[in-house]
Amino acid sequence: MAKRAPSERVKSVPPTSERASSKRAQSTHATSEKRVRRTAEDARSAILDAASKRMAEVGPGGLRLQDVAADVGVSHPTILHHFGSREGLVAAVVHRSVDALHASLVEEIGKGRRGEKPVLEMLEAAARVLGPMGHARVVAWLSLAGEIPDTRGSENIERIARAAHELRRHHHGEDTPPYEDMYFVIILSALALFGDVIVGPMLHPPEDERARERRGKRFRAWLARLLQSHLERGEEAMVAARTKTRRGT
Repeated sequence: MAKRAPSERVKSVPPTSERASSKRAQSTHATSEKRVRRTAEDARSAILDAASKRMAEVGPGGLRLQDVAADVGVSHPTILHHFGSREGLVAAVVHRSVDALHASLVEEIGKGRRGEKPVLEMLEAAARVLGPMGHARVVAWLSLAGEIPDTRGSENIERIARAAHELRRHHHGEDTPPYEDMYFVIILSALALFGDVIVGPMLHPPEDERARERRGKRFRAWLARLLQSHLERGEEAMVAARTKTRRGT
């Protein structure tokens, strides 16, 4: 009987059970590559990052938990475990946006207490949170959809205004105008920066990203000079009023 040539030798085929085990192993390996093992805190942060990005692009109405889960590499139940529901995730995104803005501004106010002029630095800190981090777009979508979950934003604005007012008192003592003056300064600043991020691109000629950033810096520097001038005039007015009162007595 003729011997079979080496090239004609039949390759051994693994049993069916072995092939099935191999496929399961490959599937498990692919899943483990997609899903990254994280701590609970890291997973929560990653989910919030992905949800914030999605909401800035499609608005709260277009947010799907399945999409967020796919972006992060976690399961849908994992998101529910951390946030309870879609509405809970939306609320957490808003809270983080507001808290990030509050923390940035309080930090700049703290620098101002050490003798630096904080107006421009506060505007730049707020712009970083509202613009590149996408918080302005998220809040805009939620405001239009009527999905702002609570009053944390207004409460933080008031706390920022009171901290800035105390900084003003720290530098000027009894020549400091009333608290409401600083409150209105903070409100004007927030509205100006928010509007520049959301509506600004429609009000200016078409420009690339770098030109837009340069224009934004010029606008914030101009706004800082305007606000600083108002603050100084207010303090001068208080000095003049106090001097007039003393002369009258």
